[in-house]
Order: sequence, then structure tokens, then C-alpha cells
Amino acid sequence: MSRLLALILAVLVALPALAMEKTAQDGRLPKVADAPPGGDFTLHMGDERFSLKDLRGKVVLLYFGYTKCPDVCPTSLSYMTQALNGLREDELKKVVGVFVSVDPGRDTPELLREYVAYFHPNFIGVTGTEEEIARAARLYGAQYYQVELEGSAFGYAVNHSAATYLVGPDGVLRFIFPHNTPSEVITEAIRYILEGN
Repeated sequence: MSRLLALILAVLVALPALAMEKTAQDGRLPKVADAPPGGDFTLHMGDERFSLKDLRGKVVLLYFGYTKCPDVCPTSLSYMTQALNGLREDELKKVVGVFVSVDPGRDTPELLREYVAYFHPNFIGVTGTEEEIARAARLYGAQYYQVELEGSAFGYAVNHSAATYLVGPDGVLRFIFPHNTPSEVITEAIRYILEGN
């Protein structure tokens, strides 16, 4: 895939999930103004505080999900892994993947560490109180809610939006990639930002 084509695709897919919902509901085309603001939030990595602001200077791939997710989360994290694997070593040093668990009741710090390490060493897993997670999710337009599973050992599932957010080194939300965006597109968008665009 040519670099120009990848960037064009990145721009085309950089539409917020909320805007796409509105398009489906009322036929309007999404507008840039519909994009969520993004921004800093504070959560936890076990006993350590995690602040998105501490990652200034790095490109961040941000994803909201949970470890018991049967398919969407592993697929999305696999695309993120492939995107990072497409980078050169010097580029990779400037990129971090952040997995925000929206299931704090089950996703312990140890489980999160083990889960994200399976995908890529540049990934970190964070979570927080229900209020902290909700605050972070609102900034990015991420949505989630619990669904009871009768007769399941898991007890419940968490339905959630499946976008991947690309945050620039300055902390500004730059792209929102819908589920199943090709990893090559994400790689090229990362490079585009690393080159100062």
C-alpha cells in the first residue's frame, strides 16, 4: 500500500464512533465538530498512578476494552501489534499502546500486565475506579455497559465501542480508527505524526 493511499485512508477512517452512530441514525454526514475532545486522564497501574500526560513526547495508541472480551479486544490489539511491528526500531521507541480496562471488578493489575504483555512489550494496561474510567471514556467518546450472561461462568460481559485512538506527542487526539482498520493504515498514521505532521 502506498504511503499516500494509507494516509488518505487514515483520514477517511478518522471519524468518531459517535459521529458514525449519528450518520446511521439520521443520515447526516459526520462533521469534524462531532469528534470527541480527547485529553488527559489519570488511572492506575496497580499501586502506581498512570497519567496520560506522562507520555508527552510519545505517540499513544489508546484502546478501551477488557481482558475477558472474547473477540473484539484481541482482534483490535492484534491490529495494534501489527502496526507497531511495522515500525523501525527508532520509531518504536517513541510509541506506546495503552489498554484501558473498563472492567475494574475483574481486571486486576496482574491480569492486565499479563494480558497486554501477550500482545506487545510496548503495551501497558491501566484501570481505575468506575468514576475514573467513565471520566476517561467520556473524553474519547468511548462507550461501554455490562450485560448479564445467564448460565455463564463469567456472570457478565461488557459491551463496548471498539475504536482505537491515536494521540500525538503533544497529547492531542489526532485519529480515531474504527474496528478492523488495517494495521498498515495505523502504521502510516503513526509515521505521519512522528515526522512532525
